Parts: sequence; structure tokens; C-alpha cells
Amino acid sequence: MKKNKKKIFVTRPLLPKKENFQKKIDEIWESQYLTNNGFQHKLLEKELIKYLGVKNISLFSNGTLALLLGIKGLELKGEVITTPFTFPATVEALDWNSITPVFCDIDPITLNINPNKIESLITEKTSAILAVHVFGNPSDVDRIDEIAKKQNLKVIYDGAHVFGSRLNGKPVGTFGDMTMFSFHATKLFNTLEGGALTFNNDSLKEKLDLLKNFGIKNPEEVVLSGINAKMNELQAAMGLEVLKLVEEERQKRKKIKHIYEHCFKDVEGIRVITTLDDESSSYQYFVIEINKEKFGRSRDFVYEELRKYNVFARKYFYPLCSNFKWYKDNESARKTNLSIANKKIKQVLSLPFYGDLEEDSVNKIIQIILNSQKG
Repeated sequence: MKKNKKKIFVTRPLLPKKENFQKKIDEIWESQYLTNNGFQHKLLEKELIKYLGVKNISLFSNGTLALLLGIKGLELKGEVITTPFTFPATVEALDWNSITPVFCDIDPITLNINPNKIESLITEKTSAILAVHVFGNPSDVDRIDEIAKKQNLKVIYDGAHVFGSRLNGKPVGTFGDMTMFSFHATKLFNTLEGGALTFNNDSLKEKLDLLKNFGIKNPEEVVLSGINAKMNELQAAMGLEVLKLVEEERQKRKKIKHIYEHCFKDVEGIRVITTLDDESSSYQYFVIEINKEKFGRSRDFVYEELRKYNVFARKYFYPLCSNFKWYKDNESARKTNLSIANKKIKQVLSLPFYGDLEEDSVNKIIQIILNSQKG
């Protein structure tokens, strides 16, 4: 098999036609309004409320700052129970709020936080549960909600991977006290960089909007300590154009997903993690789990084989957050407490997955993986 001339990456940003974005730029130049809740920003908020089916939304310059300020807005303190199997930003947002993350092991099937292990980690210092909808698989929101109500805890969801998806017909951004969405260039929907918080409590809107704008209420009043985390007009304009393309992109990705699934369904040692379809799926990633004992080769071996052919998959989320050196004294970070997470981090592989990925390329990626058993 020949090496690909062009590199195939795990994802590719969804971009509008340049002329369509140029029209938006012309509008911005005409208005001479670049930031501070301009026309594009206000319009994107309205469009996203409709698309996501949520009650309230606040836009941010990126998802990390959205989560960081969401935590601050809920006035969380002490300890927050979370998953080690996530992107660093999830736990870093806790660090920056001087909150101790308490790591909970994950479910071996969904790879989400295991709700059956949460209650044993709750102490008098616990203020919330921060769960992640990993790879678009929704967390067990009913069980988490039950625990939170019983223990009087807040619930935040990291929804970076679930843009536009629904759980039992209900928009995923309506669960818990708050959900964070990432609009990074790698996501299904992007605003170049960007993010948002969705929430049901109307009173949070003003507070969050103040927090992302230095706490400035009006030209003569600063009412709380905030930072600068505002989404600018160019980001919002990009989002407005990209949003028009999302449904078509979802359908393209659905076809690619089914090709992958069909070819892997009878391969011993390979399990597809991202199995959801239609409104239940965000089609953000296509992720497999490789069992070395059954498949005959490790995840890392397959990863390197793909690289030989200019195919760049991703060992997502590697390394495990609980293994960061600054958590070495955190009792909950011990590997004996997180046996499933430490096992899965060595097995998971995110494959190239985007609408413009050609079918021939998909089949070649599959063949490389299958051939790696022999090589």
C-alpha cells in the first residue's frame, strides 16, 4: 500500500465559502463594531438558542474560559468530583478557581464518569459534580441528577463533544445547572475559537455576562471581579456562516461513520465507542478501542502504523489528567482508584473523521488498521 501524498489528520475545520464570510466581514467593517456584544454576537446567541433548544446562553472567546467562569458564576468551592478521562481544560478550569478535583473512575463502556462511584467520594467539602459527555456519549444524567439533589450539589456538564445532540429527545444542553460547549476549530461547529454556556436559571445570564467583561455593569460601575473572555464580532460572524453548514456536515459524517462501523463490526479486539446515530449523535468524533490481547496489536502500534502512511489519528485523551505531576499527592488520582481510566487511556484511538474525507481514504485507513495485525 502506498503512502498518502497528503497528510490526513483526525479532523478538518468546517469552513464556509470565502465570499460568504467576506460579506459578514463587510458588515462588520461598515458597522465599525468589533466586539462588546455587537450585532453579529447578538444574532449568533439567538440562532444558537434556537438550534440547541436551550433557554439561556452566554458566548465566550473560548470554551476553557467559558467553563472557568461558569464555575465561578456558580460560586463553587472546596472539591468538585470529576473524571480523569477528559481534555486538560476540564480540570484546569477547576485549578484556576482554586478548587481541588476529586477524580472518579469511568464506566468501561461509555467512558463517562461512573455514577456508581460518585457518592463514596462526596465529603463536606464537595460542592459539585463536573461530568463530561465523552466523545458525544451522554453521561448518565438521571443518576447524576439524583445524586446531586440528594447531596445538595451543583452539576456542570462539559459538552464540548455534544453540539446539537439530544438525549431521549431532550436537548443535551438543558441538563444540570450548566453545560459548556466548545466552538474550537476542531469541533463540528466552530467560531474559529470560542465557546458557550447554556443554563436554565435566568438570573445567571447577567452574572456571566459581567464576569466575561471585567465585571463592568456600565461606564461608571464595576460590580464584581471579572476578566476579558468576550467573543468578538469576527468569531460570531464565522459561527453564523458555519451554523448553516452543520446539518449537511452531520449527514456526510454519518455516511463515513457507517463505512467504518461496517468494516470493524466483526473484527475481534476492536470496539466502536461512538455508536450513536441521528439526533442522539453529534458526529464529533469516530473513536475505537483496541484490545491488544484480542486484536494482537496495541493501540500504540496501530497509531504508529497509520503514521507511516501519513494518517494522523489521535490518542484521545492521552495522557490521563489524573497522571499530571501536580496531582501526585491527590489521593483520588492514585492509579489503584482509577483502574478503568488507566486501562482505557492505552486503548482508545480517534480516527480521521470529517465530511470531506473521501471514501477511498476511509477504506485505506481501515485497511491499514486491519493489515497491522499481520505487520
